[in-house]
Amino acid sequence: MNNKKGAFLIFIGHHSLILIFLTTLLLFETGELQGQKPFEGKSVMAVFAHPDDESTIAPILARYTREGAKVYLVIVTDGRYGTNDFHDHIAGETLVVTRKEEMKCAANQLGAELIHLDYHDQLKADEGYDGHVPYARAIILELKDIIQRIRPDVLITWGPDGGSTHMDHRLVGASVTQVYLSSEWQKPMYLFFYGTPTESIDDADTKTLRGQHKKYLRTKISYSVADLRTAFDSYKCHYSQIDPNLTKEEFMNRRNKNERIIYLRKFEAPSKDADSVFE
Repeated sequence: MNNKKGAFLIFIGHHSLILIFLTTLLLFETGELQGQKPFEGKSVMAVFAHPDDESTIAPILARYTREGAKVYLVIVTDGRYGTNDFHDHIAGETLVVTRKEEMKCAANQLGAELIHLDYHDQLKADEGYDGHVPYARAIILELKDIIQRIRPDVLITWGPDGGSTHMDHRLVGASVTQVYLSSEWQKPMYLFFYGTPTESIDDADTKTLRGQHKKYLRTKISYSVADLRTAFDSYKCHYSQIDPNLTKEEFMNRRNKNERIIYLRKFEAPSKDADSVFE
């Protein structure tokens, strides 16, 4: 073999190895290597108040879909009051139609099975006790039927802060929690609350309103760049709710500040009886 031919073969071999390495890295990043389905047979159910609330944890929903889990997405309200400064939509039935279609688009992007309920935003709070309380009770009972029928391995919802102290968020999170606490589930099921680390919030009042100390947020779910791209694609489905000028780069830079981690707080049941509140 002459020197030129040998050098050429070495060059080709070297670059082939680089190509193989980069392809393998990409497949790891997107989770497409054969056998990378560690959660096949498992199920996750995320329960939130409004269409677009799911964007809070969308990257990990994308991850669990990619890793083989069945993902269910339950949205309680129809989004009828979701007006904002970005668009000129009018609250009411027409906006309901828009937001239900947006929600279908977002769930499809995430690979999630959507269960979209028909309760009004603000849960009839303006109708007083006789309007709101029966409505709130109906939500709890319908959520129980759904959870009982599907029996997911994991439930994820809002915690007591509601992410933004929104009344709908807090009530939906409390309703899921009540369903979970009301029964002894024969199949093991874990309940998690989305959380924002207090340390990542600058404003003192906001720390109290919606922050949680990291010692409580011990479940830290990472996700890939590919999962974040999927989350962006699902977020863009909610065009009636978001800044139309938002770019993928801005979205990803914002999320990358959190080191691509979603923080959750796991509900922990007492392990034994006690006869004192000081134990």
